[in-house]
Amino acid sequence: MLTTLKDLSGALDNNLLVPCFQPIVELRTGLLVGFEVLARWQHPDHGLILPANLISLAEQNGLADALMHQVFSKAFQEGAELPEPLTLSVNVSPCQLRDVELPRHIRALAAEAGFPLTRLQVEFTESALVDNIELAQSITQELKAMGCTLAMDDFGIGYSSLQQLQSLPFDTLKVDRSFVRLMNDKRNSRKIAAAVIGLGRSLGMTTIAEGVETKEQAEMVQFLGCDMAQGWLYGKPAPAEAIPVMIAAAPLKLASISSTRNGKSSSASCLEAIPTNVSHNSRPSTMAPPSAWPFSTKTSATSASIVAWRR
Repeated sequence: MLTTLKDLSGALDNNLLVPCFQPIVELRTGLLVGFEVLARWQHPDHGLILPANLISLAEQNGLADALMHQVFSKAFQEGAELPEPLTLSVNVSPCQLRDVELPRHIRALAAEAGFPLTRLQVEFTESALVDNIELAQSITQELKAMGCTLAMDDFGIGYSSLQQLQSLPFDTLKVDRSFVRLMNDKRNSRKIAAAVIGLGRSLGMTTIAEGVETKEQAEMVQFLGCDMAQGWLYGKPAPAEAIPVMIAAAPLKLASISSTRNGKSSSASCLEAIPTNVSHNSRPSTMAPPSAWPFSTKTSATSASIVAWRR
């Protein structure tokens, strides 16, 4: 479904843009750590929808700030009622990273709702960082000084470089859903996911896998050392009324997976030993369960940290 500029302007004028909340969980324990805030349109005829061009249309027509204001203000009001230490994670569009006033806008919206910035994570896509690295440094450093944590979203599919990871104060690295989706079928996707997770861990960042839809995917990213996950396995984006249900949900426990070679524990180095869902005659058509993987399983420690949101 696509929308028009006229309809989008009308939705903003009528205060119809609302936040939905998708759970983010710690893989090791299955415990909820926060929510990513995702913009939706409360359409009078179609209910909660996300037109494919909603965000791009707002960005191209100078409406990104209005959309941010409407969604963030409502999300912060809901966030103020969340029990500690649950967090919110919000997305910032590339055009907003050109606005030196962005940190002050976010601070004002959070203050109005009584939501502490120490429980807010701000996510940037790679493409948002390439235009003006000096301005990006200024804005991200101000957000950090305000108490926010910062995440690089969709890492590996845009234009980012290791220089940006080194020069900008990111706390979290998110593994793009495209790698997670193909991980159990394509060895190269699994290797890329492992590389991103390993890079984040080596830099002391929290790592989050996006688009986790099956238990096999969750167990795989846990095995690779990922800290947290979000996706339909843990819950679809839902309106604010569903937050109490998501908080009360029982944690999803995964098999505790580590690999052992010659008595020593390893993880990504054992990738070649993991079966792949490649539909060749000589290979299985479905991923073998962890119990059938060619290495021993035992409890592995994964670092826990707090984070939160994205589109």
